[in-house]
Amino acid sequence: MVPAQNANTISKMKKRVASTFGILLSVFSLQAQMQFTASTFEEGMDPQKSIIKNTESSDKHTKLLAAMRAADLEEILGAEGPFTVFAPSDKAFENFSKENLEVLLKPENKKKLKALMTYHIIAGDFSASKILRAMCRGEGTATFTTVQGDAITATMQGIDIVLTDNLGNTAKIVSADSIQSNGVIHEIDAVIRPTKL
Repeated sequence: MVPAQNANTISKMKKRVASTFGILLSVFSLQAQMQFTASTFEEGMDPQKSIIKNTESSDKHTKLLAAMRAADLEEILGAEGPFTVFAPSDKAFENFSKENLEVLLKPENKKKLKALMTYHIIAGDFSASKILRAMCRGEGTATFTTVQGDAITATMQGIDIVLTDNLGNTAKIVSADSIQSNGVIHEIDAVIRPTKL
């Protein structure tokens, strides 16, 4: 049994660690938002337009748009929402494998493609600061359930928010908080995968 005095000391230490972690996350959040804001303006997305409309006008997400359309997500991502989309860039899809994407785009693989694409979407409006706050509450980790049904985990690496799927694959948010009329888009540098595809 821990003496009351030691228990109080341990409790105070835990509170200090949690407080310090919260302050660090706030600093990282500010730095990350400054970095992300600069890249968001370069994207040139219109906050009055929907996720699907802005994706149509992006020259960095042509493969994502093709996958969304093939998975019949165009109407959903044009709807009211809100949704948070972790959007792999064209380069991320190339690293995923051109052959894999071409196979998934075939009509007979529509169910698998839809599972992959909905794994990149969360119901709700989760800005980078909201993700960071959730991580602060979770002492450095936050878990979100995707529209597909599986979870993704967010953690920090330096000042970067990193998403990890259930298979251990990771993707870094490289451009955050692109505000849409029906949610928010965060660009990621890799394709993450649900447990079953």
